[in-house]
Amino acid sequence: MQLANRLLTLAAIAVPAVFVSAVRGDIPAEERHLSLYHTHTREHIDVVYKRDNAYVSRALVQLDRFLRDSLTGDVHHYDPHLFDVLFDLTRASGRPDGEIQVICGYRSPRINEFLRTHTFGVAKESLHMQAEAIDIRLPGVKTSSLRDAALALRRGGVGYYPASDFIHVDVGRVRRW
Repeated sequence: MQLANRLLTLAAIAVPAVFVSAVRGDIPAEERHLSLYHTHTREHIDVVYKRDNAYVSRALVQLDRFLRDSLTGDVHHYDPHLFDVLFDLTRASGRPDGEIQVICGYRSPRINEFLRTHTFGVAKESLHMQAEAIDIRLPGVKTSSLRDAALALRRGGVGYYPASDFIHVDVGRVRRW
């Protein structure tokens, strides 16, 4: 018992105060949250998806369901790095607590093929089908400014659709259109 007490005393001296404070809970956890509104399902979500540099599993499941194919209901697991892009994009746009409007999240291969053959601007190998892309707008931020902020992040592809008032962001290779 004496050895244990000595070790605890030695550890208390050797461990930096910041670490001790973090263990005790004196330092607030860094949290990353997203507030989203899906324009097709009319659903809202406000969720902490990352805490102390670790993704929150339950939140990722909620986001996967929220971003499901709005026509088929199919759910696909999203690359959580896309959520980091969205988080950083709201900050870079000066709207850190802004609610992002989602135009399109995950897109099933069947719906992607339908859209590709009946509309324009839909890629055959769209990253929407891999749950690595999202089409968005941010109320209060001009779409061109949102595009510029996304391009400045240099974290994936950025598409600009001014006539439809949204941008596409993905976690693929850095490119623009």
